[in-house]
Amino acid sequence: MSITEFDIITNYFSKDYPKRSDVILGVGDDAALCTMPADKQLVIATDTLIENVHFPPKTRPEDIGYKALAVNLSDIAAMGATPAWMTLALTCPDTDETWLSKFSSGLRELAETSQVSLIGGDTTKGSLTITIQIIGFVNINSALQRRGAKPGDGIYLTGTVGDAGLGLASIEKRLVLARPLQKIVEMRLHRPTPRLSEGKALCGIASSAIDISDGLMADLGHILKASGVGATIQVDKLPLSKAVRDSLSAETAWNFALSSGDDYELCFTVPPENETALKEALPANSYTRIGTIERRNGLRCLDSNGRMFMPQESGYEHFIKLNIGANSRQRRNRTR
Repeated sequence: MSITEFDIITNYFSKDYPKRSDVILGVGDDAALCTMPADKQLVIATDTLIENVHFPPKTRPEDIGYKALAVNLSDIAAMGATPAWMTLALTCPDTDETWLSKFSSGLRELAETSQVSLIGGDTTKGSLTITIQIIGFVNINSALQRRGAKPGDGIYLTGTVGDAGLGLASIEKRLVLARPLQKIVEMRLHRPTPRLSEGKALCGIASSAIDISDGLMADLGHILKASGVGATIQVDKLPLSKAVRDSLSAETAWNFALSSGDDYELCFTVPPENETALKEALPANSYTRIGTIERRNGLRCLDSNGRMFMPQESGYEHFIKLNIGANSRQRRNRTR
């Protein structure tokens, strides 16, 4: 006997999630009621994950649940905000209770870590699609934004980039990796780390910020467009993990780092006068300077000899039809 929509809500999404004192009425009514702090601004983000677009068909349900929340938390991190509440719209083809239990456990695991309450949503039947809306707080007029970068600002990245793209290439058998490295990069794809503490630490220091979801070139490009500036980055300065360095040639690694999505690291800019504050705010090994904001429009990628490096791809965009051989498979499975 199949379970009903209301059984799904009751059994898998009504209990065991973090409880917050600012939630007056959560799951189980027509809408949620929450108390808004008087000295904060709301930060709201929404992301949808679709099977075969944002994750491969055989992805573990617990990883899908984890990632569905992680990509939203990453948007909150890019604004320097603190997450508080989320809603979940889940569309699935059937009521597979084993799948639902594992999906919910992955979602709940990250919700507990980030202290986010599930306060409502919807369940429907159809192709597997997960939409999460997350709501958080930030001090008034202190949110990080894409606009604000100025000529002379340094360009920085948290963590390493290219890992998730390498993980997808491994899953799709386009590259064969040593087993230990394979596990590392596939985990980076399935369970990205939202840089929440880093985002909050950058408030008042960074002049702009964005999370890397569609690829470094594409996402840094959003900062440049919003700020009306250009930039030069040094490809030999790109932060690469041991897995990427040991598995790929230098130029191939640069291509992955520049164009692969799903790393969910933060790309941010910092004025020269705030560099000391940056060093005090974040551990030295948690971020890397990769370039400089310039007046001249456009994004230039240079190698250590000052030669222009042209990546094979520039990043992911949902509504552009791609025809670039094997790499097109990589682009289909990309968040956003």
